[in-house]
Amino acid sequence: MARAGSVAPRQRASAAPESGQRPGRRLLPRSRILLVLALVAALGAAGFGAWALYGSQWLRIEKVSVAWESGSRRELTADQVLSEAAVPLGAPMASLDKDAIEDRLLAALPRLKSVRVVRAWPHGVGLKVTEREPSAQVPAPGGFAEVDEEGVRFAEIAEPLPSVPLLEPDMADAPSVRRFDEERTLREAVAVAAALPEPLAERTSVIRIASYDAITLELSDDRTVRWGSPEDSSAKAGALTILMKAAPDARHFDVSVPSAPAASGG
Repeated sequence: MARAGSVAPRQRASAAPESGQRPGRRLLPRSRILLVLALVAALGAAGFGAWALYGSQWLRIEKVSVAWESGSRRELTADQVLSEAAVPLGAPMASLDKDAIEDRLLAALPRLKSVRVVRAWPHGVGLKVTEREPSAQVPAPGGFAEVDEEGVRFAEIAEPLPSVPLLEPDMADAPSVRRFDEERTLREAVAVAAALPEPLAERTSVIRIASYDAITLELSDDRTVRWGSPEDSSAKAGALTILMKAAPDARHFDVSVPSAPAASGG
């Protein structure tokens, strides 16, 4: 108790922080300066990078090369590919439109199956190309058209290719034309040619197509193979390979039912 007549000492007023709140921190002047300097440095680096990529002469396209993917056929020349690619020499590497170059080449050169455009920093561009392989050839107004395994006609030639089967359709009176038009049947016949092992494909002179269900192979040594429809072509090719080894003197083979192949003649 305070004594009578005495004055109670003043209590210091203190503002206690409310529950759950902490006093805010203020950046010191030095911290603010460092932050501003860091932002300026970052903006400067970004600006310099953009200038180096697009405005300077350091990273410009100076050389374009063409390379065929491993094992790819080579009928086109590097000059043909370079001419149609039209890669802009002297342009910034960063602005190279790879998709546009690929589309341009595939549209201008049907022989090309695929194209890859790659940057070879700091100054080079590489064009990696793959050409289509002919699985068959068909008569065309200018001679013969090469057809790949996908049924794409990609080139016309004056003389037939050796060791590539020639498709000869004769379907005018075939009843199956109502269900399978000639174009579809030709595509299926190309699949037959693509299914043949290379040694057998090289010995196949003609693939004669009377209807969808009546395809016949004529071999270079005057032997014939009744193939039937294009269905189960892989199994038929395997059966024919075994049958020809088992009956080397036979003149006629029938693999229309691959599980029961037959040979005759000879």
